[in-house]
Amino acid sequence: MDQEQLKHAVAAAAVEYTLTKIDSDSIVGIGTGSTANFFIDLLAEHKEKFQAAVASSEASADRLRGHGIDVIELNSAPEITLYIDGADEANPRLELIKGGGAALTREKIVTAVADEFVCIADESKWVDYLGTFPLPVEVIPMARSHVARELVKLGGDPVWRENVITDNGNQILDVHHLYPVGSTTDLEEKINQITGVVTNGFFACKPADILFLATQQGIVTHHAVD
Repeated sequence: MDQEQLKHAVAAAAVEYTLTKIDSDSIVGIGTGSTANFFIDLLAEHKEKFQAAVASSEASADRLRGHGIDVIELNSAPEITLYIDGADEANPRLELIKGGGAALTREKIVTAVADEFVCIADESKWVDYLGTFPLPVEVIPMARSHVARELVKLGGDPVWRENVITDNGNQILDVHHLYPVGSTTDLEEKINQITGVVTNGFFACKPADILFLATQQGIVTHHAVD
């Protein structure tokens, strides 16, 4: 299978799993990106089986509405049964790098609220150690240069993702060659403490609870306790 077929396969597996977790009162959190788009399109076939969705980006919200799925604001959601989203990298501890689609802040917020975080990815995203994919960092625009200098002190090589504005009105620095040494959670927290950083794309303080990984041999399921 090519990569698109793998994404479709893992999205289908996630829909099957989702249907075992939801009922007519459930609110489902849905992420952003190409794999999440496959999930949205397949979940739309079962839209009568849940109440509404919360989207991590305007693009995903538009796609959901295009299928006739009710999209509500997170502040109006009493709870989110589960959140389904892709990743740019995932390691065996189910720590992730996310943010290639510039939606990392809203993704991290919905992740924090959801009862369960289900990550879906193809085998190209599976790594032993995070950091090959440049780490996205969302920054307040006036602080971009300051944050970049601080990231250099941490060993990274930040590059401004020009002409990209997040749904929150902020900018993105993609940090190359920043590999966690020791604890990924420590590095995630350290970057978030830089004044002007909104958040960064490490999902280690709250990793995925379950990962469905599409491989040439089929769908492999990883749990956070593995």
